[in-house]
Amino acid sequence: MLLEVQGLCVNYGHIEAIRDITFGVEEGTITTLIGANGAGKTTTLKTLSGLRRVRQGTVLFDGKDITHSPPYERVVMGLSQSPEGRGCFPGMSVLENLDMGAYVRKDRKSAAYRADMDRVFDLFPRLKERQGQAAGSMSGGEQQMLAIGRALMAKPRLLLLDEPSMGLAPKLIQQIFSIVTEINTQGTTVLLVEQNAAQALKRAHTAHILESGKIVRSGTGAELAGDDSVRAAYLGGDV
Repeated sequence: MLLEVQGLCVNYGHIEAIRDITFGVEEGTITTLIGANGAGKTTTLKTLSGLRRVRQGTVLFDGKDITHSPPYERVVMGLSQSPEGRGCFPGMSVLENLDMGAYVRKDRKSAAYRADMDRVFDLFPRLKERQGQAAGSMSGGEQQMLAIGRALMAKPRLLLLDEPSMGLAPKLIQQIFSIVTEINTQGTTVLLVEQNAAQALKRAHTAHILESGKIVRSGTGAELAGDDSVRAAYLGGDV
């Protein structure tokens, strides 16, 4: 198991945002967390990235306890996040944003670094076309591509994706999810948080449903997508 989350509890002040959640992410898979707004999905990813303090529980990455490790160490170990809202540096160019994703790497003048940049450009040809353009002048879809590409430049073993389809047109949503599948096919493990439950379950090997900070259902993506109660609650009756 690449990632193991055991009995995780996280608070915002006196408010319990995550309550005793336990799940794992197998290496080489796509795992998704779905749920309504406020269910605790983004808090879970921020906690795994080291941006929220753990009140109780344990986080293991490749067998190592990282529960209280700082974010920098987690990135060095191979855990990288594309955040909700993209978080691109608007005044910096596409190329500069991508290079920021590799800030922990010590091989930024190597062939391996250039190969990883080429991989991002192969996945997102639009970024190659606009590598000198300021990120803030790009469309929402282009900025989402940039946010994912920036996370990939850290060379993660586990890529955390927080709401990659948020605010995008349907055609772009399909494209983004196809690329997520391709990233996984190329060997990167993915933990996906997503409100577009239909697309998330279609891509996921394993899925968990969060409600009010607790995991209430787990199964394969196909199992949950085919469950009538899940379809009614999260898929509008259709996938």
